[in-house]
Amino acid sequence: MKSIPKITPLHDRVLIKRIDKDTESAGGIILTGSMTKDSTRGTVLAVGSGLVLENGEQRPLDLKVGDVVIFTLSFELKIELIKGDEYLIMREKDIVATIEV
Repeated sequence: MKSIPKITPLHDRVLIKRIDKDTESAGGIILTGSMTKDSTRGTVLAVGSGLVLENGEQRPLDLKVGDVVIFTLSFELKIELIKGDEYLIMREKDIVATIEV
């Protein structure tokens, strides 16, 4: 098994490993092929040091490593570090909720 390179997001950004794609519609219909949509859920793998405010102070992020989150589809960067595994780097503001599992 290959290990992931160490990536440290800067400032208010977080590194997320996307949870598997959604394969079932809200009504319970199983989706296949091009009908499947990208999942908007993931696990936080790394967090930046915090948002730099206009006055120069730094506000720590509310998220921590291990949080399971829901995010918007307007994320900043999609990367593939290991074939088949998708990772995202996005700003904390693009994350809309955490999920307790």
